[in-house]
Amino acid sequence: MIRLEKVTRTVASGPEQLTILDRVDLFVPAGQFIAVTGPSGSGKSTLLSLVAGLDAPTSGDIYLAQQKITRMREDALADLRGEMVGIVFQSFHLIPSLTAYENVVVPMELANQPDPSHHARALIEAVGLTDRAHHYPSQLSGGEQQRVAIARAFANRPSILLADEPTGNLDTANGAKIFDLLLTLNRQRGTTLMLVTHEPALAAAADRQIVLIGGRIVSDVMLAPARVTS
Repeated sequence: MIRLEKVTRTVASGPEQLTILDRVDLFVPAGQFIAVTGPSGSGKSTLLSLVAGLDAPTSGDIYLAQQKITRMREDALADLRGEMVGIVFQSFHLIPSLTAYENVVVPMELANQPDPSHHARALIEAVGLTDRAHHYPSQLSGGEQQRVAIARAFANRPSILLADEPTGNLDTANGAKIFDLLLTLNRQRGTTLMLVTHEPALAAAADRQIVLIGGRIVSDVMLAPARVTS
């Protein structure tokens, strides 16, 4: 489902080139929950951005569902991302002028999905926000906003979900609820989940954990038997 081959990402740092990721090889089969851990500055968020096609590697190749996204044209990449990738950011990125329901339904309407209203209501119910559906982001708590962001990430029925520190800005109770929701949706829908986290307890619940240090994978451990999805 996700494959990286000798992926390197460098950026200019004054007169020097700073290596963020260094010849990373990684394969994530469909349906697997993989936790990406490591110290700050190790390249975790960059890895997610590259897999999402929001950034491009300096060298190497990236494949999503056997489609090579490296050097894919931006319009084709946007279409592919819209079809198969959901992204949950730490900072929510909700549209403040839209209600919770509208933040979920509008992307589906733009993608011309069938019966977007019914699907949006089902997702809002799945994240436990039926009674808050017509509230604006400013009227929601941080945990509620993150739940809207998760519902929106599932709006296009993605086969891949990428989550970058989704509980980082939340208190312990809300963080646990958000994580349980991600895990439930992963298990019920068979969605491949790649989660960047600093929290050992979250990483320990994954099927597999990789550790990045200095832009390289220094550990890759299976924590649970492999699950195969059709």
